[in-house]
Amino acid sequence: MSNKSFKALKNLTHDELNTKERELQSDLFQARMKLRTGQLENVASIWKQRKDLARVKMLLTAAGKKTPSESSAKLKAKSAGR
Repeated sequence: MSNKSFKALKNLTHDELNTKERELQSDLFQARMKLRTGQLENVASIWKQRKDLARVKMLLTAAGKKTPSESSAKLKAKSAGR
């Protein structure tokens, strides 16, 4: 995944990132099975897929951490207004 595609990942919504995560997990599983059966030609692809999956998970975690703080700020604003 190049730097350009990482920037594209940052623009995806939470649902799209979840879909991408499931897709990458499936691809990684398939690559591992091919490795075990001797059908995988490019062994480095497993390393790349693992890194791509880690990038998506990092973005999901970062997005998840933003949401609670934003909601807690809204709650504080509501309670201050009362």
